[in-house]
Amino acid sequence: MKITFLAPHIRIAGGVRAILTYADRLAGRGHDVTVVVPAKRPWRACWRNIRRRGPDWIPGFRARVRWVAGWDPARLPKADALIATAWQSADAVARAPAGAGAKFYFVQHYESLYHGDPARVDATYALPLEKIVISTWLKDIMRERFASAAEVLVTPVDRDLFHPVEGARSDDALRVLMLHHDYAWKGVREGLEAIAAVKVRHPEVLLVGFGVKRPREALPYDEFHENLPQERLAWLYSRCPVYLCPSWDEGLGMPPMEAMACGAALVTFDNGGCRDYALDGETALVAPRRDVAALAQALERMVAGRAQRERLARQGQASSGRASTGVARLRGSRGFLRGGRADLRVA
Repeated sequence: MKITFLAPHIRIAGGVRAILTYADRLAGRGHDVTVVVPAKRPWRACWRNIRRRGPDWIPGFRARVRWVAGWDPARLPKADALIATAWQSADAVARAPAGAGAKFYFVQHYESLYHGDPARVDATYALPLEKIVISTWLKDIMRERFASAAEVLVTPVDRDLFHPVEGARSDDALRVLMLHHDYAWKGVREGLEAIAAVKVRHPEVLLVGFGVKRPREALPYDEFHENLPQERLAWLYSRCPVYLCPSWDEGLGMPPMEAMACGAALVTFDNGGCRDYALDGETALVAPRRDVAALAQALERMVAGRAQRERLARQGQASSGRASTGVARLRGSRGFLRGGRADLRVA
């Protein structure tokens, strides 16, 4: 089967990492996969095609990367399936000729909240594209706000990579790991407030930050890890007994799931997407969205109770595995696409 993904870029980032992982795994299963990526200048697109530039952070990437000056619907390659992966590419997919393939929209967040003009973004969810979403929360949004059906594909954790790393937790230090990001909705400020409140009673707690780049200002991280490769990230997850996710909203939330797979106990806001794997008191401790006092209370319960922490870590690790078994099939309106079927299953 020929499959085309329209990706906004190929830098390492949560949503793009999922797109490229699917593209790579589908190519590895024998499908002819092309990832079409826009460059800011035509000459850059030409040069990158000559250099065959791909995502160097995925060793041996098996899909084809095609750089373009822009997503011109008339110039998209002929394929069996054409997949929009962000609101910016949805219109191009909708306007593409029939020869470009059956049309899909891979929705990884409710982007109207934070990305682009809300009216323009919302308009893309009403386009006649078959939708694949990564969480039940997003499926509910598509149904309730746009009267649009969607199939759920919970993005799987790579269990070959993300699992407890032997020897990573070599001491008894109580480390709490948190992702640092410049987006306000990632909740870094709320997370820092919660940590500060907990440290009043538990000064032994160490806050460990990580991210693609260091903070622009001095923040009270006890240690910080910048732009770690994937295998080193698994070590960091394994090293920290607790993972704190203060995001206001998440389409799913891969870092919390990866941390759980590596044996960390999760404390999180109810950010929507986490509901597929974070059940309060069963697999995680969950606080109401943006309620910093409740988040601090949940975090204090987690750090103060070792038996509870270890129980939630065990059950959370099992839950992250179950959440990784979702399947979505690339279907056309008249059944499976000609040329066979492609299961977007990478677990």
